[in-house]
Amino acid sequence: MQVNHEKSGGDDVGRRRACRDTYNYELKQGRRVVYRGITNNPNRRFQEHLQSGKRFTYMVWSAYPLSRKSARKREKTSIQRYERSHFGRKPRYNQRV
Repeated sequence: MQVNHEKSGGDDVGRRRACRDTYNYELKQGRRVVYRGITNNPNRRFQEHLQSGKRFTYMVWSAYPLSRKSARKREKTSIQRYERSHFGRKPRYNQRV
């Protein structure tokens, strides 16, 4: 019996997989988005926003986690898409981003 020790091109050996522990989320006041962000702990972040005095009705986050890099990229494009559809304005609490 021969054993082939060659690595195939699609093998993940030698590559690190990104840790997928980050969620994208939105704070909403009614139907209006007032903040978009990322976190690795949605419940803790929800409490932090409540304590900071932000006015919102609820928080919605993605059903599946992403790598930090992917979540940051999705956050950025999401805010840009919001700006394009709202005459150049960002969500209320994303003004400094």
